[in-house]
Amino acid sequence: MNIKPIKPKRISDQVFEQIRELIYKGEFRPGQQIPAERELAISMAVSRTSVRNAINKMVAMGLLEHRQGQGTFVSTPEGHRGNPLAIAMATEDATLDDLLEVRMGLECNSAFLAAKRATESDLLAMKKTLAEMEADMSTIEKIDTGSDTAFHMAVNFATKNPVLIHLMRNFYDFLFLGIKKNLTYMYEDPRALMDVLEHHKALFECIKNRQPEKAYETMRRHILYVQDYFHKR
Repeated sequence: MNIKPIKPKRISDQVFEQIRELIYKGEFRPGQQIPAERELAISMAVSRTSVRNAINKMVAMGLLEHRQGQGTFVSTPEGHRGNPLAIAMATEDATLDDLLEVRMGLECNSAFLAAKRATESDLLAMKKTLAEMEADMSTIEKIDTGSDTAFHMAVNFATKNPVLIHLMRNFYDFLFLGIKKNLTYMYEDPRALMDVLEHHKALFECIKNRQPEKAYETMRRHILYVQDYFHKR
């Protein structure tokens, strides 16, 4: 048997995981500049070397990008490298219908479990993204892709299911690109965008009120609405 000794997790790996989670949860949005190395090191109580190693790893993966003379920014999912789902969408091997079919399975179950397990912190994360979506609709009559994606990721993290969370982490680029395409098509139709916003608000209420079956059905109706919208166009 080839049994190897257990090695403690490196500090830079822990820094990497925390920054990655902040991106997936929408705290750091695509195109946003992240804090400087020194500031992150102080906040995390680690060395600047650990932060630098974590950032370099994320740059190599395409999650972050250095801009000369400006700093380090969160990449847009279109620019991420190595994610087969994002590559499939970029090369149009996958359609919006394909994506929505997968989302139906993953996200309806996520909504069901989130309604059972969401903590106050999870609810605050969802509420924050909803407030951003409402603010955008009231000022520019659009919904930001980052806010919409962050809401769906917040629902997923609320499941507390490590397998679902792992799947959605790897699904993030695809989810972002799909939502971006959906919203772009809807930008000329404020009524449809208002419907989408109302769906998100209704789902939040189901989760907050601990109604798993209703949350499942609300997510299902939302995805069916998007599918039907594009089938009619």
